[in-house]
Amino acid sequence: MASGEALTSSGYIVHHLTNLKVGEGFWTFHLDTLLVSGIIGLVAFVGMAKLASKATAGVPGSLQSFIEIVLTFVDQQVKDTYHGRSALVTPIAITIFVWVFLMNAMDLIPVDFLPLVLGAVGVHYFKAVPTTDPNLTFAMSLTVFSIMMIMGVKVKGAGGFLHEVFCVPFGAKLAPLNLLFRIIEDIAKPISLSLRLFGNMYAGEMVFILIALLGIWQLPLALPWALFHILIITLQAFVFMMLTIVYLSMASESHG
Repeated sequence: MASGEALTSSGYIVHHLTNLKVGEGFWTFHLDTLLVSGIIGLVAFVGMAKLASKATAGVPGSLQSFIEIVLTFVDQQVKDTYHGRSALVTPIAITIFVWVFLMNAMDLIPVDFLPLVLGAVGVHYFKAVPTTDPNLTFAMSLTVFSIMMIMGVKVKGAGGFLHEVFCVPFGAKLAPLNLLFRIIEDIAKPISLSLRLFGNMYAGEMVFILIALLGIWQLPLALPWALFHILIITLQAFVFMMLTIVYLSMASESHG
């Protein structure tokens, strides 16, 4: 925290929920979100690429076995849920699950650790959990939505896509009503996808901050909550991945 700032409970909470920012208005960039998410993604997938290059068909090591279990699990979810034909869906699902899980896992770092370390070098605000930033979760959901739209046009053709927009579910005579329903449905998808992840992770971060306010008395609560939070961060990564697969499957299927 900046020197001279009162260490009140409300000040402590606001301090930990304030992003490291640059810019003004619409062009404000949350540097902590960009840095942490970028570094996590780079380290995770460069590491997985190196592991893949060293993978053996013989008896695998423990790390290779773990990665194979994760990949097999995600691939099975895609096969069970996605009913189209696309070589893109499984890689997208794996990327989302691994990346979101690792970003969520930053929540397990003690609340005051990074602020104290970075505060020593003059960085007084830093949110370490990218998925507690709605800017990131909305960007991810809009990316999924864009892929869904592109896949819908690619699979059905422009004519088939427009036919579905204007003629489903009530037929061509009620085209304006069909269009209205489609707009509402398409707006709801990225909003619900982003807010679900953001809301759960933000709430979890807030609980960690409130526990930290207890000082030395936080230990009996911090460990049980951290163990329970492992389930939450895994579940939220899984839910984001599964909804992405479902949306891509819906985009690839004919509804008219």
